[in-house]
Amino acid sequence: MARFVFITGGVVSSLGKGLASAALGALLQARGFTVRLRKLDPYLNVDPGTMSPFEHGEVFVTDDGAETDLDLGHYERFTGVPARKTDSVSSGRIYSNVLEKERRGDYLGKTIQVVPHVTNEIKDFIAIGEDEVDFMLCEIGGTVGDIEGLPFFEAIRQFSHDKPRGQCIFMHLTLLPYLAASGELKTKPTQHSVKELQSIGIAPDILVCRSEQPIPQKEREKIALFCNVRPDAVVPAYDLKSIYEAPLAYHREGLDQAVLDAFGISPAPRPNLERWYDVADRIENPEGEVKVAIVGKYVQLEDAYKSIKEALTHGGMANRVKVEVEWVDAELFEREDAAPHLEGFHAILVPGGFGERGTEGKIKAAQFAREHRIPYLGICLGMQMAVIEAARNVAGVKTAGSEEFDHEAGKKRFEPVVYHLKEWIQGNHTVERTVEDDKGGTMRLGAYDAVLAEGSKVAEVYGGTAIEERHRHRYEVDTKYREKLENAGLAFSGMSPDGRLPEIVEWADHPWFIGVQFHPELKSKPFAPHPLFADFVRAAVETSRLV
Repeated sequence: MARFVFITGGVVSSLGKGLASAALGALLQARGFTVRLRKLDPYLNVDPGTMSPFEHGEVFVTDDGAETDLDLGHYERFTGVPARKTDSVSSGRIYSNVLEKERRGDYLGKTIQVVPHVTNEIKDFIAIGEDEVDFMLCEIGGTVGDIEGLPFFEAIRQFSHDKPRGQCIFMHLTLLPYLAASGELKTKPTQHSVKELQSIGIAPDILVCRSEQPIPQKEREKIALFCNVRPDAVVPAYDLKSIYEAPLAYHREGLDQAVLDAFGISPAPRPNLERWYDVADRIENPEGEVKVAIVGKYVQLEDAYKSIKEALTHGGMANRVKVEVEWVDAELFEREDAAPHLEGFHAILVPGGFGERGTEGKIKAAQFAREHRIPYLGICLGMQMAVIEAARNVAGVKTAGSEEFDHEAGKKRFEPVVYHLKEWIQGNHTVERTVEDDKGGTMRLGAYDAVLAEGSKVAEVYGGTAIEERHRHRYEVDTKYREKLENAGLAFSGMSPDGRLPEIVEWADHPWFIGVQFHPELKSKPFAPHPLFADFVRAAVETSRLV
């Protein structure tokens, strides 16, 4: 049976619960244990799939097609354990499940209440697959005291009592603010946060205290005394230059040891941290630098492209260079010439997105990369914009565009080189969709196979012709334009196994110009960089040497 660690947060949000959870998972793995990480989000959306990136950051997609919180990306990047649908749930999904059961009559006519029906549903979710791993780490979104989070706190309180003594522990992240005027770290916010947690029946076993200043031993002892934890269970969390320093930093401060002590695991296996020493060395000692422009539409919030930013970092680590990312608003190119804004970069990346806003700017970015022979990686919408650019400016389809934009505008303006996908093969059955379908969960989601053309650039990059990548989109490049585009020089170098859906395009006569319909960034890890990102950064290094 798994041991459970419940990770909660207090005082303010964005303290780094997801990162602390991921780092703890990596440290437990380093000691030879198996782990799985889960995220329980109190918001009422059924999933984050229809939420604006400005609201919630990027949507992370699992192999089995779940649209989840970006923290699951941290979990995968740090542990290498592929996330599943059963690793992410929201209040919306929980309430939806409860109401479906009530409508079916599963509750035999009883009055449906938060306790026990909602809390039981949460507990059932937490227990999924508990016999598969040594440790289950469950992060509760939001902060203690949030009204929508109360059912989750009640559920984990009950869950810890349902299990045998010593099988569940609670880890609480808080803020230790520093008042410059008085030159003091203030422990009161942490004390009040713990008091709030205790008032709902949960006593933390470990406190992780986020601080910009060193926490003196005297303050740690004071926190331990007033919060009723052991002094060595007060773990400092300081700001880091890179998130990939977190496992080593938390290990130095004794987090993994505090967790093992809380469970009474002694003697504990010694950790093998070679992987993380290598990661830290590659980040701290780069042998060069390249500049990459990300031309997107959500650039005001970097979390909207979290996995892309991290995958570029991984690509840099593979080549022992630092990747300097600059965010460029695609809408800028709809008003101004792209050249002055892109001339200083060694590579250009155009990420995914939804809707027409900013797309003409992305098309100009693709044109600039093609004409100036700068490495280009187009992801999802970024591939589609590269295809439209090729159709308009090379293949002679002057009004080329996407059906998505016509649907949004409510009138036909473009020749649809990119069309709404109405049918595709998933596993051994056919999926059908219409434009009128609900927006949530109706895309081509999750892992799909692709076949790469022999001798193509991507086959060389991947080192083979069979791949599996994660998708999240409703629109596809129309293969009826394939012949015209290939005659113009844009090769369709990756296709779905049935040959109906384009997965990858590349300019054969360009040093490095690749567009992919899937999201390779979702599978990249610091200790296993995705081959596309590793080779994209390598190409950027080549460009930097030519400049």
